[in-house]
Amino acid sequence: MNKISDLDNKEMLFCSFYTDDDYYLAHGEALKKNLANLGVLHIVKEIQKKEGQDWVDLCRQKVPFLNEICQSYPDKRIFWIDVDCRLVEIPEFIKTSSADIIGFQRGFSDALTIGYSARARFWEPCFWGVGISAVARKMIADSALAESKMAIKATDDYFFEEGWRANANNLTFQVIPSNCRTESQPAVIGHPSFFVFGASGNVSTHKSLASQHEKNSSPKNTPSPKNTPRNGTSNVKYALIKLGKFSIKILPKKMGKKLISFADKKGITRILFERETIFQPKSIIQPKSIISGRNIKQRKALRIQLIQQGKAGDTELLEETISQFKTHTVPSAEEESSIEVARSFAAYSASARSTKEKDSRKILLSWWVRPFPGNFGDWLSPFIYKHYLSNGIRIIHQPINSSTRDSPEHIISVGSVGRFIKKNSIVVGTGISSNEFLLENEARYISVRGPITAKHIKDNGGPSVNSFGDPAAVISLIMPIERGKTNGRVALVRHFTHAGVSLNLPDNFDEFSILLSGPKSIKQFLTTLNSYDEVVTSAMHVLIVCQSYNIPCSLITFFELSESVSGTGIKYADYALGVGLQEIAPTPVGRDLTEVDFGAIIRRDSIPLEKKKEIESCIMQSIELVT
Repeated sequence: MNKISDLDNKEMLFCSFYTDDDYYLAHGEALKKNLANLGVLHIVKEIQKKEGQDWVDLCRQKVPFLNEICQSYPDKRIFWIDVDCRLVEIPEFIKTSSADIIGFQRGFSDALTIGYSARARFWEPCFWGVGISAVARKMIADSALAESKMAIKATDDYFFEEGWRANANNLTFQVIPSNCRTESQPAVIGHPSFFVFGASGNVSTHKSLASQHEKNSSPKNTPSPKNTPRNGTSNVKYALIKLGKFSIKILPKKMGKKLISFADKKGITRILFERETIFQPKSIIQPKSIISGRNIKQRKALRIQLIQQGKAGDTELLEETISQFKTHTVPSAEEESSIEVARSFAAYSASARSTKEKDSRKILLSWWVRPFPGNFGDWLSPFIYKHYLSNGIRIIHQPINSSTRDSPEHIISVGSVGRFIKKNSIVVGTGISSNEFLLENEARYISVRGPITAKHIKDNGGPSVNSFGDPAAVISLIMPIERGKTNGRVALVRHFTHAGVSLNLPDNFDEFSILLSGPKSIKQFLTTLNSYDEVVTSAMHVLIVCQSYNIPCSLITFFELSESVSGTGIKYADYALGVGLQEIAPTPVGRDLTEVDFGAIIRRDSIPLEKKKEIESCIMQSIELVT
């Protein structure tokens, strides 16, 4: 390695490799000299060509090589440059870039053709930089993982694209202007042309031997940016949503409530607002037939298929599909979340399939499944009911926002989902987050979350409900945990809408994600909470389980994020009054938690045992009605 003392470039390291044949050996020495003249740290290494290796095989070695460099130098921005390329200079925008990934677009395309409208891959990896962030390094690590496990003939481009697709939504990236390549038409005003591209001729010779990605769409099918809604829904759907919201605003309040209720019952809400409809693909998608997600639509269909296999409780088929999928591609974060949810569905819907009788016994349970991989509070519904069901009885998910016509008799329980109660719902502990929605009067109400929900039902002409309590209150009966000596630290758990917001945490805080759904992860989460001195949370159901276990807990929200949690805030008082505790509301705090006096807002009360037993009795009553 050449040791360069230039302090201006100490945070960057350039790397490449070459073989001992005449063409690449000469270029290796020339590149070393080029980088040394520029005063940058660099590693340009000779590697040995193994017997039987061709140009395609050598190219794919860039992937583990770059990953090794990234692991060895975690504090430096790493730049790969093909050995037959050169740098005239290093522009200031390269030196100062804070992007996770920086490089040329595929084919050195200009800005008007950015993305996948005309090409199957995003980057031109003959020259690109990798930042020091964890997600930037994960992209390279995922690329290396794909290279190590995929038994296909492919160059480095293929595996880097796999790593990019798996992580792109979490990466900041910077595209180098195409005019910065010296072979391009130079810009009259702009950044300097600094990159000299080397063409060995091997690409055209060997391209037919290497696997390629396919284009995801053609330019003529690419929507205009100004007509594309941010959430990716179609223009028609987006227009309908806007029209509906506008109509509700201008209509009298009572009529607006009826309109929302009508949309909920007819399934219109689900069609308009769900990110994707869970449908049955016309045919079974074989994971090995869509190597590396050549077609995004097929890849999405396979994700849906995984969820369906989980819902069906076919654990063996699900795991086989997951294994094949991971063998042929690097799952994106969204795909990993779908896999986790599919496994969660399977854990609750699988049964002991020893007899046809056991296989046919089931209950339909309705709960909110999004956001993937599942929100802890919502997924407490199947977790709780699974505990009280006899062995072999399966839990089948009934979509909470399906139309009344498509909803057979089902139980609806944990969550602020009262607006989705239907005529054939059996209600146990469900609550509301605001009183702006009408509730179904003809449902079978065993209990509701609290007196505020009960009053709203009564005020709208429904029955009197006298049994209260959020079912999450029984969690300590389902999974008794002896707290014993705790670890002297504080656990922070944010509401999922607060995730990702920058916070300044005290030194004794540890943060845990609320996005979990399977029984194993929920059990581990509950065990973890019990090992801490106290908990700070902006999620109501974390507060509820803390009060079930008698864990000291502070309920907070953030000043600028107080409206991100749906509803008007009545659910907190509704819950507390429903279990016989003093009313509670989240305390607004700033994002610097070192400045918050948690001692002044902490709650140390716990849910009475007799209330837990009452809620437990309501759960058992609902099971008896449907089994």
